[in-house]
Amino acid sequence: MKVIDVEAFLQKRHRMPVVDVRSPGEYDKAHIPGAYNIPLFDNDQRKRVGIAYHQQGRQEAVMEGLRIVGPRMESLADEARNLAGDQRSLVVHCWRGGMRSESMAWLFDKPGLVTYVLKGGYKAYRRYCRNMLKQPACIIVLGGYTGSGKTDILKSLKEQGQQVLDLEGLACHKGSAFGSMGQKEQPSTEHFENRLFDEWLKMDLERPVWIEDESKMIGKCGIPDELFHAMRRAPVVKIEMDRSLRVERLVKEYAVFDSEKLKGAISRIRKRLGSDRARKAIEAVEEGDFHTAADLSLDYYDKAYLHGLGKRDPSRIHPLPVDRDDPAHTARLLIEKAFHFQPS
Repeated sequence: MKVIDVEAFLQKRHRMPVVDVRSPGEYDKAHIPGAYNIPLFDNDQRKRVGIAYHQQGRQEAVMEGLRIVGPRMESLADEARNLAGDQRSLVVHCWRGGMRSESMAWLFDKPGLVTYVLKGGYKAYRRYCRNMLKQPACIIVLGGYTGSGKTDILKSLKEQGQQVLDLEGLACHKGSAFGSMGQKEQPSTEHFENRLFDEWLKMDLERPVWIEDESKMIGKCGIPDELFHAMRRAPVVKIEMDRSLRVERLVKEYAVFDSEKLKGAISRIRKRLGSDRARKAIEAVEEGDFHTAADLSLDYYDKAYLHGLGKRDPSRIHPLPVDRDDPAHTARLLIEKAFHFQPS
């Protein structure tokens, strides 16, 4: 067994399997992307050991753990050996780098595996990643009214060699009342952060990192404070596209969904949209007039976006008018002008 710090872990994690020995419940809530779960205890067993610790002390908790694990030692070792394969090495972690990871590392060593234990465990990894978010970075925020095609522009930027942090993709949500449509189930905020950390650690922070303008919450996932504050300080490029083009894009994106879901989304913004507009938008959906429904919905979203933009330093807002809905073309314009958007 060899104990390694987070930086050494980051160097090894892509060269050998990472084993998360926490319970399935802990793992399912959030885990380091790419890690495999070989739990020392299942959810109920972990609870039993915890109760023994609090009621009878550490020694009895250890004995309870031994009674649970004893019959399973061979199967746990076999699972680790199969995972390691010919490489014969892996990295192990638990919550804080304590008894669970040390015990499993001891067990994995027995069939001849080279086992590394992450010092401080999962908790140390998350603390390290949060500190990395505090490092100075060349962030450029991509803004613009709803329907401007910002997500597709980000995809085009990435295809053209730019660094992109797709927060909505990581959160599985498009950040509006309609944002869950066509998306997978959202991760927990903690796992969203882990996915975000995984992407952030790949970035060259001296080069531009393009991020879509977002509120603090994307659906139920919260952007980490460290990154959100950096985004608020960063320059914003505001895509300015004719409303008719934006309506057309929204119709293409959302008219394919079930009408009841669309009406439900409109109902969720009824108070902010206004009862009369909401009623007309719902009637338009029922009649299949999706252009009218989209146009009416933009009354709320345009005002909401302007309100959020008004909280920023005006000197850091850079309008970019575009005369067509062509994400690849817009991405090229952004790359050409990126130098002017960056802080001096």
